[in-house]
Amino acid sequence: MKFLSTIRTRLSPITTFFFGAIAGLIALVIIVHTVDGSLLRKAASQAANEPTGILLALATFAIAFIFRAFAWQKVMPNLSFNQALGGIHLALGANHVLPLRIGETFRVFSVVRRHKANLESATASTVALRTGDILAIGCLGLIAAPSAFTDLLGWIGWILLAILGIIALSCWRWLKHIIKRRDDIRMPGPTAFLLSVIAWIAESVLVWKTAQWAGLEISWPAAIFVTTVAVAAQIIAIAPGGFGTYEAAAVAAYVAIGQDAELALIAAISAHALKTAYSLLAGLIAIWVPSPAIFGNLRLSNSPTLKTKIPNQSNAPILLFMPAHNEEASIANCLNRVPKEVCGKKVEVLVIDDGSTDRTAEIATANGAEVLSLGSNCGLGAAVRVGLGVGVDKNASVIAFCDADGEYPPEELSNLVSPILKNEADYVIGSRFMGHIEHMHPHRRLGNVVLTSALSLVARRKITDGQSGYRAFSPEAAANAEIIHNFNYAQVLTLNLLGKGYRYLEVPISYHFRTEGKSFIKLGPYLRNVLPAVYNEINR
Repeated sequence: MKFLSTIRTRLSPITTFFFGAIAGLIALVIIVHTVDGSLLRKAASQAANEPTGILLALATFAIAFIFRAFAWQKVMPNLSFNQALGGIHLALGANHVLPLRIGETFRVFSVVRRHKANLESATASTVALRTGDILAIGCLGLIAAPSAFTDLLGWIGWILLAILGIIALSCWRWLKHIIKRRDDIRMPGPTAFLLSVIAWIAESVLVWKTAQWAGLEISWPAAIFVTTVAVAAQIIAIAPGGFGTYEAAAVAAYVAIGQDAELALIAAISAHALKTAYSLLAGLIAIWVPSPAIFGNLRLSNSPTLKTKIPNQSNAPILLFMPAHNEEASIANCLNRVPKEVCGKKVEVLVIDDGSTDRTAEIATANGAEVLSLGSNCGLGAAVRVGLGVGVDKNASVIAFCDADGEYPPEELSNLVSPILKNEADYVIGSRFMGHIEHMHPHRRLGNVVLTSALSLVARRKITDGQSGYRAFSPEAAANAEIIHNFNYAQVLTLNLLGKGYRYLEVPISYHFRTEGKSFIKLGPYLRNVLPAVYNEINR
């Protein structure tokens, strides 16, 4: 196993896949040239006439992996049954697609990625259980057909069993060493070994049934022996799913117990075909089930709405902040359009100077705004995060922000803050697409529509303007809002607050495309930063 592991490590993925594909192609050519088509069709007809038998074979094959999942739980008690079964099936499916049995790594990857299991514990338990699994099948084969085992493998078989025993003991010693440092893992014990034995017995039912369809009359112990030899040979399988290796080993086992070689090949092909069909289907399902999918959550989970809060009756002012980076051409106009009072509350204005190298801060101060300079260009997401924090620290009754480029109307502030003051919403977005758009470049409009549609799908609710730069927050929503990247805030902020159950509302606003200054948004950098951030937000 160490030798095989070294080979897998040193071969590049492309070389590995190419090597496996060539081996599989060679096996296919040999099998096609060897197999009797009429016998294969006859076996297929026999199976088609016995649908109950097919279901029985597949059901017992599936039960085998249920027992293995229980065995894994015995070693990792904190691992849920669904995650254990999902990881095993994912590895099973991957092994039938990938060469050199490198699909086994998906078992570990699955539980670490989806269950947050410890990597060392998951790896050690997997290796220990797999070596125990192979040792169990070897012992079963020896018990089921001792003379055939000796005739087929001779002294080599005993050496292989001894090697497997040594490897298993080494793995268990490794496991014991880890147990001293961790409390999430246990030694396999006799129960786990017994579950592996039962799993192999269940798996042999499929071999027994396919042998009958091929015209072979074999006992159940004989089926166990064939299963033993075929599976043991797959340890060194090269082609995906052990194609070719499985058939050759199974035929050799059948011949060793006195069966016809031609019929044995039909039985081996039939068994391997059913196993492959099950493995691919179960592996495909295991990508998505159990939740989260192996790729992580692709949509926001359904979160309950928070209980309605008592309306804020304080006379605290409203804070409107404007993130600004090199906006000297538009900042004065924006500030002069801010109303002094909204809904009976004073409006305070704050400019977050995000490392401007022009006169943005100077002009903002001259026009009566408080200015907070970040010192360097940290990003729009960072500026909004700072502004929300300042609003919370000031105990503002509502915290709102709009871009400082003149595209959004500060004079329409009451539309955004009113629902919050009336306790109708916690988070309000000014939607350009619900209001009046004076001008927007066609490619920008298309980009907004596409990104907003994607956000609606991910958020599981109707959103009309996912990129709006005009938003308002209740004090509690602002205090709990998290922006997980500095580049931008638009999508992750909405997903964050929706995921926490805050009440969301959109109100119409007017919009006029900027005539001065320069937008920081470029499609390539925007997507490279935003898409990973959205994924990270919904998988936190």
